[in-house]
Amino acid sequence: MNKTIITVVGKDTVGIIAKVCTYLAENNVNILDISQTIVQKYFNMMMIVDISQTTKAFEKMVDELTEIGTSLGVQIKCQREEIFDKMHRI
Repeated sequence: MNKTIITVVGKDTVGIIAKVCTYLAENNVNILDISQTIVQKYFNMMMIVDISQTTKAFEKMVDELTEIGTSLGVQIKCQREEIFDKMHRI
């Protein structure tokens, strides 16, 4: 399994989850876990996904998700699980 952490943060608007999830499904990326909250009109979502079945290069996927985020007015970040773990180790 090749896990990636995807975070989405910004002002809440219609269609954020739909656009991100549609993109992932179209690229054969499996959502393993998802958490989403809205606090005073601010949207925050964290996903753990498995990218082992996608044929798209990781860097290309990151660029395309960044573009989707820009079009929605939110920030989308992707990190490989091993890098995320190392960055957040105490």
